[in-house]
Amino acid sequence: MDQFEAAYESYKTRQTTADQENVPSGKEEIIAVRRNEEDNIIAVKTNTGRELDYPTALSEAKAGKLAHVDVFHKYGRDILRSEPDGTKENNLSELPDF
Repeated sequence: MDQFEAAYESYKTRQTTADQENVPSGKEEIIAVRRNEEDNIIAVKTNTGRELDYPTALSEAKAGKLAHVDVFHKYGRDILRSEPDGTKENNLSELPDF
């Protein structure tokens, strides 16, 4: 391994560690969503690979098991929203589809 590969491997290790520090211990993070034809989120995928239907994701968020999301009561029902942190890229509406 040359110096450039070694430097890159070191960078990846530091980045992974930093990312893990941003997720509270024991909580999963939503990394992808599934939408229906009306563009509504109907399921989420977590960083552990679990795929949760929307009602299950709501329950887990209410129980504090999902990081960086909040549950709001709006339109007469509970809805899942990203925590407001000023970063557009991690909003549920910006996540990739699975």
